[in-house]
Amino acid sequence: MVYLKTDEEVELLRKANLLVGSTLAELAKVIEPGVTTKQLDTIAETFIRDNGAEPTFKGFPNPYGGPFPASICASVNNQVVHGIPNDTPLENGDIVSIDCGTLLNGFCGDSCYTFKVGEVSDEVSKLLDVTKESLYKGIEQAVVGSRLGNISYAVQNYCESNSYGVVREFVGHGIGRDMHEEPQVPNYGRRGTGMLLKNGLCIAIEPMITLGKRDISMLSDNWTIVTRDGKPAAHYEHTVCVRKGKADILSSFDEIEKVLRYKS
Repeated sequence: MVYLKTDEEVELLRKANLLVGSTLAELAKVIEPGVTTKQLDTIAETFIRDNGAEPTFKGFPNPYGGPFPASICASVNNQVVHGIPNDTPLENGDIVSIDCGTLLNGFCGDSCYTFKVGEVSDEVSKLLDVTKESLYKGIEQAVVGSRLGNISYAVQNYCESNSYGVVREFVGHGIGRDMHEEPQVPNYGRRGTGMLLKNGLCIAIEPMITLGKRDISMLSDNWTIVTRDGKPAAHYEHTVCVRKGKADILSSFDEIEKVLRYKS
């Protein structure tokens, strides 16, 4: 069932989502060659709990095996989503997608950002740019009177016009008191199809885009999703509220990108 949010609930969602942005900004400060994703996970969990929230990913159930063991998903290079933090140091030229969730005052935050580790190739840098741009193309369609398929089509069309693969098996979602609510928000689809978007619908839009083909596999840990051809993947995510004329973006990349500009 789809739950439309009141203005008060939207503001609680905003606080949870802004905390995710602040958490990712803390990680942006330390992402560099030699750092491990397990170290990033420790920083994230401490920051989230110090701010009175809980990391929603930790202990998240899995139909294929054990619950998720960490507070962030850290997906490196050809890992698309759900990478488990580990002790392998990041290397110059890597990319790492950090997906993070919080539970604050009974409402969930969910956002993702793909970070460059040191200097990356022009080819990979373009993948990141196009993936992030596709997220905003989708958000432009998240307005009252539009259709869910318009969001999906906008993401797919923009990425495929750049010859990238659009992952089908994992999708965006509604969000509120639960991290995953109805409706599902695919990154592929047809214009004019799907549910009618109404004021107060809160959804997480999250393009997962590959440099090569869209085919994916799951590793033996029963969590980590990788590209079958070994090509890199990027993942950006915002939580938004459907409004008249223009979507209200409840999460934020502002703090993250302020840190990245300072580091550069």
